[in-house]
Amino acid sequence: MQLKTRAAKICAVLRTLYPDVRTPLNYDTPFQLLVATILSAQCTDLQVNRVTRVLFSQLKTPADFAEAPLEFLEELIRSTGFYHNKAQNIKKCSAAILRKHGNQVPHTLDELVQLPGVGRKTANVVLGAVFGVPGIVVDTHVARISNRLGLTPHKDPVKIEFDLMKIIPKKTWSDFSLQLIFFGRATCTARRPQCPVCALERLCPWPDKTPARK
Repeated sequence: MQLKTRAAKICAVLRTLYPDVRTPLNYDTPFQLLVATILSAQCTDLQVNRVTRVLFSQLKTPADFAEAPLEFLEELIRSTGFYHNKAQNIKKCSAAILRKHGNQVPHTLDELVQLPGVGRKTANVVLGAVFGVPGIVVDTHVARISNRLGLTPHKDPVKIEFDLMKIIPKKTWSDFSLQLIFFGRATCTARRPQCPVCALERLCPWPDKTPARK
């Protein structure tokens, strides 16, 4: 089966499993989603939502974050992990939005990835969820499952993103990414994936499938 044909079948199954997908991160503004996505690195969405519920009650705008003492911000986000780097990046990112973008989150990939602490993954999350600009979000789930499904041979997130862009219809890029993320959490887990009951089992060439328990 040709790769594009198999990718289309995979997309169809994922749409059936997850017909209505949206980011699990809570936010009210594009800036809040940008901050929440930065915090989500190496942290669960559930924990980020716990943290941002308090964080956004005290700091709301780019100016608030840019002017907040670093130690104060670090304490608010400590439980998301890597809080020193995250706090510094969020402050620098907020200052850049104020200085270069008139207090508004930019809505192009090129502009977003120039912000401190913002890579292609974070940029594509914001573009897809807030601005309706399709993008492939490559997190650990998307990378792992794309490899297992034989959709890419690469490990590098940017190379994976570009491989998927070639075989997944552009209008579905954002949904496809979320569907793979949800699928990775529920079924195609990193350890002992549920291959015997997987809806994609017949479309998956991964040689190390978990056998059915006897």
